[in-house]
Amino acid sequence: MSKHCTHTDSIAHVVPGTLGCAECLKLGSIWVHLRLCRTCGHVGCCDDSPHRHARAHFHETGHPIIEGYDPPEGWGWCFVDKVEVDLGDTTPQNGPIPRYV
Repeated sequence: MSKHCTHTDSIAHVVPGTLGCAECLKLGSIWVHLRLCRTCGHVGCCDDSPHRHARAHFHETGHPIIEGYDPPEGWGWCFVDKVEVDLGDTTPQNGPIPRYV
């Protein structure tokens, strides 16, 4: 395991694509917390959620860094290097996020 992230060049200022986990909203499913892809703005659910859509998005796209998004938590995580990442800022939410859990 790396002691630092080697993917910080992929961090972008993004606009969240949905007001909740994109896939859970389509399924009518619940989530626990949300994660924001800092490459493309995909909003997915965390690993404590039933479907783990943020991790699935990483596996499908290779986009390595997520932000703790709901609520905005100020931290990032690199799936590849398995380390916390200093994002330098937090992404504002586009509106109220529906609560399921």
